[in-house]
This record gives sequence, C-alpha cells and structure tokens, in this order.
Amino acid sequence: MEHTDSRLILLSPDDNCVIVACDLEAGASLKLEGSPITLPKAIATGHKLARHALAANDKVVRYGAVIGHATRAVAKGEHLHTHNLESDYIPTYTHDDGKSFVQH
Repeated sequence: MEHTDSRLILLSPDDNCVIVACDLEAGASLKLEGSPITLPKAIATGHKLARHALAANDKVVRYGAVIGHATRAVAKGEHLHTHNLESDYIPTYTHDDGKSFVQH
C-alpha cells in the first residue's frame, strides 16, 4: 500500500479495510493510500478503518473474506465497528436501542 502510514496494515490486497496496528489517539494524523486522515476519536489496536468510501450495504472484506456489510455510508478512513458494520453470519450484539444480548 503505497503512501500509507506504517500504523495501518493491509492484510490482503482485496480488502476494503485496513487494521490499526497500535492504539491511535483522537486527532492522530496519518496517510491512507496517499490521502491525509485525521481521526476524530481514539481507535484501539486491531480495529478496522475503511480503505475507501463504502455505501450502505456494501460488503466489508477483511483478509480476503467478506465479514459483513456497512449499515450506512462510511467515509474513507472512518472507523469500522458495530456502529456502522454488521456481520452477515452471526448476530451483532451491542447495547444500542433495538439490539440486546437477551430477549426480554
């Protein structure tokens, strides 16, 4: 990945996300395939950033395999997690309204 910060890892050339290699603080500046990115919030090691812009329902590919889909539009360099990514294979559980660990 030419012109990409060394704190970001591309696991497979087919991936549309990159992996954060170390904890990054809010306000961190980095380059993603030549584009400057400033993180609005801290991102923990192992989390994903969008390699390029994704539309709602676009498949998210990590390590060459589909891991789920974007639940809304996601900008290049944006954090990909349960707030905007849902698994296509197992339930995605969060504490958000409408999602719970157990049915009451």
